[in-house]
Formats: sequence, structure tokens, C-alpha cells
Amino acid sequence: MLTLTCPCCGVSGEETEFAPGGEAHLKRFGPGSSDEDFRDYLFQRQNPRGVHFERWRHAFGCGKWFHAARCTQTLEVFGTYPGQTSTPTPDIIAAIKARRPEWEPQA
Repeated sequence: MLTLTCPCCGVSGEETEFAPGGEAHLKRFGPGSSDEDFRDYLFQRQNPRGVHFERWRHAFGCGKWFHAARCTQTLEVFGTYPGQTSTPTPDIIAAIKARRPEWEPQA
């Protein structure tokens, strides 16, 4: 079971206290975008084996959204950070690299 810490209120809990919200850091397209871009935004998701960035909501707590970096193979959580962040924070990247030296962020 995942144990997450809400970066907004500081409460740690099991994943049942939180609600998953899918992949984090998706590029959203505005007016004038192509049908293919919109289709990809709605339906195309990464499903990596390894490090993954996700959105979570503290459903039974403060109710705020945040991001979590975790490994999909081992369920290891590298850290959490505020949902208003558009890219993983340097300390999250450092935590991942400390445990997975071969890992490189995707462009």
C-alpha cells in the first residue's frame, strides 16, 4: 500500500485517504489546437514501468491537489509536491536520482 504525505497540510496517510487523479504535468491545448492534439490530451497517457508522476487529492483531509513521484514497479514513493508546480521540483528529482542513478527525466 502507498503511504503519501500531503505537501499542503503535512498529513501522512495510506492511499485510501487520498484520491488518484491520473498522470501529472499534462500539456493542455487551447483554442485553435488540432483534433489530434485534443485527442491525445484526452486519451493518450504514459504508463511507464518505473518512475511516474501522478496527481492526487487529499480527499479525507484538506481536499487539495498535489503531485507525487513514485515507482510503478515497487510502489516506492520518492516524494510529493504542490499541485501548482508545472514540473517536478529539484529536490524530487534529486530524491529519484539518489535511488535510481540511471533514471533521466523525459523531455
